[in-house]
Amino acid sequence: MGEKEIRGRTISPFFSVIIPVFNREKIVLRAVQSVLNQTFQDFELIVIDDGSADQTADLIKNLKDSRLSYYYQVNQGVSSARNLGIAKSKGEWIAFLDSDDAWHPEKLEIQLAEIEKSHYLWHHTEELWFRNGEKLNPKKKHRKTGGRIYLNSLPLCVVSPSTVCIHKNIFKEIGVFDPLLTVAEDYDLWLRISARYEIGFYEKPLIDKYGGHADQLSKTFHGMDRFRVRALKKQLDSPFLTLEEKKATKNMILEKARILKEGYDKHGKTVIADYYQKLAENLKDY
Repeated sequence: MGEKEIRGRTISPFFSVIIPVFNREKIVLRAVQSVLNQTFQDFELIVIDDGSADQTADLIKNLKDSRLSYYYQVNQGVSSARNLGIAKSKGEWIAFLDSDDAWHPEKLEIQLAEIEKSHYLWHHTEELWFRNGEKLNPKKKHRKTGGRIYLNSLPLCVVSPSTVCIHKNIFKEIGVFDPLLTVAEDYDLWLRISARYEIGFYEKPLIDKYGGHADQLSKTFHGMDRFRVRALKKQLDSPFLTLEEKKATKNMILEKARILKEGYDKHGKTVIADYYQKLAENLKDY
């Protein structure tokens, strides 16, 4: 594997690419091959198998590629899988790829160029969306930007894990993915990072993001805003937010708590509805 001198330092591998996977035997090789086929080759690929019971392990092990490392863990969730990948990584920059997505061949090469010409310690790109084989146009609320994106990140996740690359020092300062969050773990981490760091953005799509399959976490868990509320509550006392950002964080919690209360009331789940009612009442004078 070749070495790449970046800003006066010799680093190899430059990128550590982490793919978490769970029971994706039908599609995981598409993701893996999209990494192995990159035009920039100074990377290691770490596949973390989060307890698959299908043929995922055999498919990965049969690839016999020196750049590829495979690790198995008992099922603990995507956060734990990504965190294990970070712990095993040797590169200075970490890139993630979900097992149901695929990179364009020049993804790492272009992000390397973006890294070299900017001061940002994390970068993301535009993406193409596909559902059940058909291309989708993202809604306005999903529009991606660069710079300080904290306010834009409050309603929903505006950074896709498969597009992002992050300098390893950020994890030392911010921490890693929260394993207690079953979903919205990326939303939580991006809030924590964007409170401190601006992000670089490449406006052309460099990944294909696939949806529509039954085992997507967003389909498995209902009421995802309850996980976002947990993430938002962490930010209320952040010393890195402006007064405007703190106010916006509180207002977003109030809005999501209202929606959750109405939803739980509608389904007769009064205990949980009361929790969000009290949460809102306690925050009004915060």
